[in-house]
Amino acid sequence: MEGDEEVLRELRSGREEAYERLLRSEGARMLAVARRLLQNEEEARDAVQEAFISAFRSIGRFEGGCRISTWLHRIVVNSALMKLRGRKRRPEEPIEHLLPRFRDDGHQVEHPSLDWHASADVLVERREVRELVRGSIERLPETYRNVLILRDIEELTTEEAAKLLGITANAVKIRLHRARQALRTLLDPHLRGHQA
Repeated sequence: MEGDEEVLRELRSGREEAYERLLRSEGARMLAVARRLLQNEEEARDAVQEAFISAFRSIGRFEGGCRISTWLHRIVVNSALMKLRGRKRRPEEPIEHLLPRFRDDGHQVEHPSLDWHASADVLVERREVRELVRGSIERLPETYRNVLILRDIEELTTEEAAKLLGITANAVKIRLHRARQALRTLLDPHLRGHQA
């Protein structure tokens, strides 16, 4: 957001227009973040509303060590994760069937991963492939999906993701590796034939 210092001054002075500008400039992006994590429109909207209220109440304590949008992003992620924790816990879905299996000699059993004909960047630019990737991410069990979203989509560091999820950095690394492998397994049959 342009003019963070000026906006921060206006927010701290209680100017209503500054709050409205922040909502207009960041609201849609923050809603997209909450949707990715919660996969429920109503809960995502609630999480964003709660995050903005929390941010506005604590604006006086914001130290300015990062951009306002970055600070707000963290609050939205935290709000969405709190909603996830509040849900009735379902038994964790196994992910093993999506992971590659290896023989004793180190070679992959069944359908070894082949190179895709186009690079991942080129493939993701195509609308149908973006939808396929989104749908495949949604199929991942929640604990793996959340780590993948926080690290690869929201671009949080391993330590930031670990803190937000209440797990160790090592657990984040393991889950992220397994989530990426599972995502590759889900995408492989669809992307092997795509040409650049």
